[in-house]
Parts: sequence; structure tokens; C-alpha cells
Amino acid sequence: MRLLERLRALGGVETHLILTRSGERTAYLETGKLAAEIRALADFHYPVEDIGASIASGSSPADAMVIAPCSIHTMSALAAGITSNLLIRAADVALKERRRVVLMVRETPFHLGHLRSMAALTEMGAIIAPPIPGFYHNPQSVLDIVDHSVERVMDLIGCPTPEAKRWDPREGKSEGE
Repeated sequence: MRLLERLRALGGVETHLILTRSGERTAYLETGKLAAEIRALADFHYPVEDIGASIASGSSPADAMVIAPCSIHTMSALAAGITSNLLIRAADVALKERRRVVLMVRETPFHLGHLRSMAALTEMGAIIAPPIPGFYHNPQSVLDIVDHSVERVMDLIGCPTPEAKRWDPREGKSEGE
């Protein structure tokens, strides 16, 4: 949700959302937000079952795709090429078209099977970017920690934000403090 908010604030970025049933449930449990509230943050949204949506085609223009959060189930299915729903199909298409695909894998710890799936996806061109917090920017709230991960992903997809706090080794702290 925060990534959608930050991309909207940045301007000039068209967003497409696929919200899985598990994603809906997790969002509600963690934030109290209903699916309709989350869908309202995106320019376009699609049912996860809509395998015929435009974003399931390589001819659909897109610069990047982020799966946030990315479950182990989704990551594993993508690594195995099992395109059983729109989310995995759209990510598979993005990979075959050599577009940036960022997976914010959130579950931990990882066993060897998870790591092998991550390695396979990296070999396919995906970027594995778990939302691991950094603390050099001296976060004061949970939102500061979330924003740090979101800003890193925005950099990865080519949408850097001027508000991002960046490490400055000359100062021993992040810029913007």
C-alpha cells in the first residue's frame, strides 16, 4: 500500500494492481484496510483470476513489476513457471520480456528450497528484495522503516524519490537528517 501511495505522490507513474485473496486478508489483518481501499490507490486493478487481462501479455507496455509482499507460494510458483493466476502470469511475462521484476519476499527464515527458488529467479532476471530494515537513517517510527524499504524498491524500478534518505559515509549518517 505504501508503495502505491509513494508512486502516486511521485506523479507520472501508472500503477496496475493485482490483489490476491491472501493479500486482501493479510492487509486487513495488519492494517484494517479493506480491499476496496487498497484498489483505490492504483490507477487500474484486476481480479487475480483474470488471466486474460492486458497485463498478462508481453505486448502490454510496462517498465517494471513489484510483488509486495511476495509470499513463498507466489515466489515458488513463479520460479517453477506455474502461471496459475494473473499475478504469476504477469510476473512470468515481465521476466520473459526482460523487464524488472522485484519480489519483496517477506517470510522468514528461509530453507534451502526457498533459497534455490530465489537463486533460480535471480538467474531469470528477478530482483529479490526482502523488506529488511536499515537503521542508518535513524528511523523514528514504523512508517520510517517501511519507507526505507519502499524507497529502495522505487530506486530498483527506476522511480527514485527525492525524499529518500541515503547513506553518506562522509557524515556517518544518511542524507536528509
